[in-house]
Amino acid sequence: MHVPVKNEINILCMTRLSVNINKVATIRNARGGNAPDVLKFALDCERFGAEGITVHPRPDERHIRYGDVYALRPAVSTEFNIEGNPIDKFIDLVLKVKPTQVTLVPDAHDAITSDAGWDTRKHFDFLCDVVGRFKEAGIRTSIFIDADEEMTEWAAKTGTDRIELYTEPYAAGYAADREKAVAPFVAAAGLAHKAGLGINAGHDLNLENLTYFHRQVPYLDEVSIGHAIICDALYLGIAETIRRYKECLK
Repeated sequence: MHVPVKNEINILCMTRLSVNINKVATIRNARGGNAPDVLKFALDCERFGAEGITVHPRPDERHIRYGDVYALRPAVSTEFNIEGNPIDKFIDLVLKVKPTQVTLVPDAHDAITSDAGWDTRKHFDFLCDVVGRFKEAGIRTSIFIDADEEMTEWAAKTGTDRIELYTEPYAAGYAADREKAVAPFVAAAGLAHKAGLGINAGHDLNLENLTYFHRQVPYLDEVSIGHAIICDALYLGIAETIRRYKECLK
C-alpha cells in the first residue's frame, strides 16, 4: 500500500481555488453603473479554471451587495462561498440563498478587511447555534480562525464542517522565516484533520507565498484569494492569473 509523503498529501486532496470577487465590486461601485460586470467576471473566473467563487457582503454594501449575491447564486456552477459576520441580516441572506458553503468571520461592520479569527472558546455557544442553523439547512459551514490549536479544538466542538485558517500572519512572516511562519498552520491543520474537519485557508496568500504554504500545510481543501488575484490580473489578465495560482496548488 502506498503511503503519501507530506508533499503528496495536498496533491491527492486537490486543493481548490476560490476567487473572492469583492474587489471587482469595489471598482464597479466607485463609479456606479455596472462596469466591471461582477456576474460576468465570476463566470469568466469559472471558465478560466477557478473551482469556486467567494463573496463577502458587508452591512454597508461597500463592495459586494446583497443583490449581487442573489444574482450570482443561480449562475455560479462551481462552489459558491458566502463569508461574513453572522448578524441577523447575514443569516437571513444565507438561509435564503443556500450557497455551497458559508464561512463565519468575526469582523466589525466598519472593518477594512478581516483581521482576526474567532475566539471559538469565548463564542462557543453562539457559534454552535449559528452552525446548527446552517447545517440544518444543508449548508456546509466553515469557521474563520487563527492558526491556534485551542481555537481549532473548540471549533471542532461546535459541529462545523470546516475551519478557514487566517493566513495573514503567515504572509507577514514569510520573507523573514517561512518555516517559522508556516509551523502553526501545519500544527492546526493536523489537529483539525484528526478532529474530522475540512481545512480552508485565506488572507494575503499570493503568487510568492502560496506554493510553499500548499506544500507544507496538509489536508488543505480550499484557498480563498481575492485582493492578490485582482492586483495580479491588472498586469497579467485574469485568465493567466488564475492559471498561475492553480499552478501553485499542483
